[in-house]
Amino acid sequence: MTEQFEIRWVRGHVEVFDAAGRFCFSADNETEAREDLRELAA
Repeated sequence: MTEQFEIRWVRGHVEVFDAAGRFCFSADNETEAREDLRELAA
């Protein structure tokens, strides 16, 4: 995956942002967010 992402904890869930700081999606936890990122890369 060439694009970098940042995972941030926000009020009990995680939010994923791209390298430019734009919101991409939210998830219940970091594991779920990483699984979603893997799916996006596929």
